[in-house]
Amino acid sequence: MSIPAAFITIVFIWSTTPLGIKWSSVGVGYEFGVAARMTIGLIALLTVVKVWRLAMPMDKHALKVYLASGLPLFIAMSTVYWSAQHIPSGWIAVVFGLSPLFTSFFATKMLGENSFTGARLSGMALGLCGLVIVFSEGFALSSMALAGIAGVTFAALSQSFGAVWIRSLKPNMHAISITTGGLLIATPLFILNCAINGGWPESIPSNTMVSIVYLAILGTSLGFPLYFYLLKNIQAQRVALVTLITPILALLLGAFLNAELISTKVWVGTAFVLSGLTIYEYGKYLPLPAKIKKQWRTRWNQRPF
Repeated sequence: MSIPAAFITIVFIWSTTPLGIKWSSVGVGYEFGVAARMTIGLIALLTVVKVWRLAMPMDKHALKVYLASGLPLFIAMSTVYWSAQHIPSGWIAVVFGLSPLFTSFFATKMLGENSFTGARLSGMALGLCGLVIVFSEGFALSSMALAGIAGVTFAALSQSFGAVWIRSLKPNMHAISITTGGLLIATPLFILNCAINGGWPESIPSNTMVSIVYLAILGTSLGFPLYFYLLKNIQAQRVALVTLITPILALLLGAFLNAELISTKVWVGTAFVLSGLTIYEYGKYLPLPAKIKKQWRTRWNQRPF
């Protein structure tokens, strides 16, 4: 697949995933929806591993990598699926747009990477202000909507933590192998959670089944490998454009296909989040006077953490 085709595909997948998550739980419960998705996705990936003859090492280090992939996946996806019951689907993409900021924070704490510049700190502050505005909309709606926003935020933090955890282990294996190993850890947990808390539905609505299969094949089996493919072949700044495009598309899809209302506060919060992320990713290209750069560098070196 060409790089432009891969980019367009992953933008489409990530934009439609929040709505797919919401639809895949209708009539069956969110526990079954996510468990079925991950089970089908795991079967598809195991097939790919076998056909392509990809290595699936089982040494101690590889098992740590699979754990770092699977455990945060279980926590993040379980929380997202629960939260999707209480908030519009587009809000999920807006909050997950902050993932690059969360990832950089964990990389600083866990890996000692000093990637924060004055522009990046400004972008992070602007993005967090946008998150606060979206949270305020949750206050205006209901306590469960507020809990849903908090849940998605926690899920984004969990996913970002997992990404840095994997990076710290420096895995030397194919991205599909890492994803498959992570699902081998996470899928039994999803099934167990469904058996204990959700139960098995007597019937599955056709639209729900289509959503589950769509998320399993495209969202899980194709989306993750394409993301790693882009990271290997183009600059990270260009990949970051995905997180700038998907929140807007997800909000519009939720409005047109699921009759979700988008308030002015949500649009303002989204604008803050995307503006902050843009400054965070591309602010380093903006010229700053040497005096301001020196002041920011001094403040960063004197940080209390």
